[in-house]
Amino acid sequence: MEKITPILITGANGFIGRNLSATLKGLGYSRLLLVDKETPNALFIDYVKEAKFIFHLAGINRPTDPREFIEGNVDTISKLIDTIKFTKSKAPIVVSSSIQALADNPYGKSKKAGEDLLLEFSKRYHHPIFIYRFTNVFGKWSRPNYNSVVATFCYNISRGLPIKINDENAKIALIYIDDVVRELIRCLEGKTETIDGILRVLPEYEITVGQLAKTIQGFALSRTTLVLTNQHDLFQKKLYATYLSYVDENQFSYELKSHQDQRGSFTELFKTLEQGQISVNISKPGITKGNHYHHTKNEKFIVVSGDALIRFRKVDDTKIIEYKVNGQKLQVVDIPPGYAHSIVNIGTQDLVTIMWASEIFDPLNPDTYPMEVDNK
Repeated sequence: MEKITPILITGANGFIGRNLSATLKGLGYSRLLLVDKETPNALFIDYVKEAKFIFHLAGINRPTDPREFIEGNVDTISKLIDTIKFTKSKAPIVVSSSIQALADNPYGKSKKAGEDLLLEFSKRYHHPIFIYRFTNVFGKWSRPNYNSVVATFCYNISRGLPIKINDENAKIALIYIDDVVRELIRCLEGKTETIDGILRVLPEYEITVGQLAKTIQGFALSRTTLVLTNQHDLFQKKLYATYLSYVDENQFSYELKSHQDQRGSFTELFKTLEQGQISVNISKPGITKGNHYHHTKNEKFIVVSGDALIRFRKVDDTKIIEYKVNGQKLQVVDIPPGYAHSIVNIGTQDLVTIMWASEIFDPLNPDTYPMEVDNK
């Protein structure tokens, strides 16, 4: 559903601005008034006059000259306030500040000065404002070597470049860009309340710099180990998604190691420490694979191409159970423990089977014991 509320976003080409505008467009907000450093002042005034809601996300945190902190974090707010007065705009204002506003450094002082200007303006003119003090924001489209250590680590590690760590035990607090955008949109939709004009975004994640580097290095190694990160852990999920967004466009694809012989091939696809592993098995016509059983390990077979006969026999019984399956009708066949089992290609073409095992294969403890299904 199209939403035409005119929304002004300053810093629209920045990290948060790009993510916010992309999400708003996806939600159907069709009238976004995007402002950056190149926007003419006359157009900016027109935008402020038209806007029904304002996100002021423009700012600077790594200038070449410390004096630029005032220009980027104070003067831009002063200009916005003056323009609102001039246009008599009643649009609520959301401003991105920083937890550094409480710190005694040039960046923090400039952020606090910008906050004070807004709070004074709001108090005097009863203008609605929402000031968000962000901690370190991470996610896609953040500039490496500028916005955050996460962006720098992801960019460098994904390309095999060195990273620099001054204190691996230093702790940092992180918030994810999608959580930031979600909170900003909640504010737009009138679903949040401000206390003294200051708000925070949750959840926050705390991690040491050393552990952060180790985790991201693990993401890079996963292409070799095939071990996926725990997607149930929300921080791991968000961090891995961020890492992938920095992979070189020429490196999206990578090869898998396939074990091949005259019978066909077996290739591990993915492994997880929590949910086992997934592999693809290819068998030539007439070939039988398996003829073993497990005590605890269990599996699921899905034939995606070809025709197969899957046979079972309980290890202490003589009864044979058979299932005919094919790629024309996808179905899961459970492989319970305590049953010798085999899969036979009964077709004329290669048999392709996706196999899930409840644990990663451990050659020192394979829980796999040879036994023929056919007990004749």
